[in-house]
Amino acid sequence: HAQSPRAPQPRITTPAPAYVSYLTREGDTLYDIAGHYLRAPGDWAVLSRLNDMPAPRRMPAGIALRLPADRLKQDPESARVIATSGPVEHAFGKNPYLPVKPGTTLGEGDRIRTGPDGFVTLELPDGSHVTIAQEGELDIGRLRRTTLTSAADRVLELRRGAVESQVTRATKKDDRFQIRSPSVVAGVRGTRFKVAYDGDAQTTAVEVLDGAVGVDPGVAAHRAGPPPGVPLQASAQLVKARFGSITRAGEAIGEPVELLPAPALTQPAKVQDGETVAFDLVPAERAVAYRVQIARDADQLDLIRELRVSAPHADFGNLADGTYFVRIAAIDGHGLEGMPQVYGFERRRLGLAASAAQRAGSRDYEFRWFVSRAAGETRFRFVLAASADLRHPIVDRTDLSGGQFVVSDLPAGVYYWTIIAEQFENGRFYETSSSIRSFTLAR
Repeated sequence: HAQSPRAPQPRITTPAPAYVSYLTREGDTLYDIAGHYLRAPGDWAVLSRLNDMPAPRRMPAGIALRLPADRLKQDPESARVIATSGPVEHAFGKNPYLPVKPGTTLGEGDRIRTGPDGFVTLELPDGSHVTIAQEGELDIGRLRRTTLTSAADRVLELRRGAVESQVTRATKKDDRFQIRSPSVVAGVRGTRFKVAYDGDAQTTAVEVLDGAVGVDPGVAAHRAGPPPGVPLQASAQLVKARFGSITRAGEAIGEPVELLPAPALTQPAKVQDGETVAFDLVPAERAVAYRVQIARDADQLDLIRELRVSAPHADFGNLADGTYFVRIAAIDGHGLEGMPQVYGFERRRLGLAASAAQRAGSRDYEFRWFVSRAAGETRFRFVLAASADLRHPIVDRTDLSGGQFVVSDLPAGVYYWTIIAEQFENGRFYETSSSIRSFTLAR
């Protein structure tokens, strides 16, 4: 029987040697240059052969020498943790995991992992930011700066989950910033993008919000990816802003797909004063799900909550009072997360408890209430009607200051009522209502 054709294997090409030019200073020797700028002092011999130059000779200023790029010395750098929320841990090498706090410094060899509702943002020396979402694992593979050229070399290994990067635009052609997953290498020179790896499906999603990302197979050259200085256009796939791609491990890089536009909130100015913090989204065309995130800052560097919901509604449960920012994005049928929209909102819990009962031996009905937030003066409005829509009130009393109201001599029947609390604080007006309740007066 005919044998099934074997899948084509990715070609592993060896890049041509790269060199960096160095202009000598008065009195330089190859020993000095190798000691300062190359990995090992013994690399003077490489310089001697490469430039046909005797090692002991002291050189005048202005001679152009070639230095092998792959032998350049690099100095270690560190990343600083600027925000954490929930369970976040790090470990160096095979050491045990320890909690991560803001101010912690991390470097090459550090492994970071987040738990449920765990988020952490790192700041790199050039001002770039990397945010690891909940249930994620990221290793710092390389975090260095080349001594001679000051070019940055940053390689992060994504093991699980999603990481979002806001990368400061590169100032040197051999700057390198890469996010590597088991299926792709995503390289940038200044952009805002997200990489998410699904270990179960063995797929990596790359979503580009700003700039461009070069995407290459993760298997090539043991996932080394393009070396520093290689233009993004030389990558297997160039994903531009507002596009994304999904790649399965061992397969060709996915074709770019246009991301869904940003959805909107139905009530963007709503004060979150209920028992839970909840958002309703305007249903987005072609969306199969939505990502809703809450952060303490507008740039979403200090994330604290995240939900993926199949309907355009997200309920985060309780949240402490304060000012927050919610980011919403639609997810398409490919699983790509679309362009985001960010709204500021205020969480200001104004609980209102109310009760009613008939006074014994009378036709008086007594209503009581209290608020959970005593901020400044609270005024109340009491409404009583014979219909659930309260359109034609029997009693409508405003500007009440106490927590009690009595209605006398009501005829028999079914009644509906509510109490509305109003507060004015820091130049803003706040209002909340109790649920509409009913009671029956028998004959």
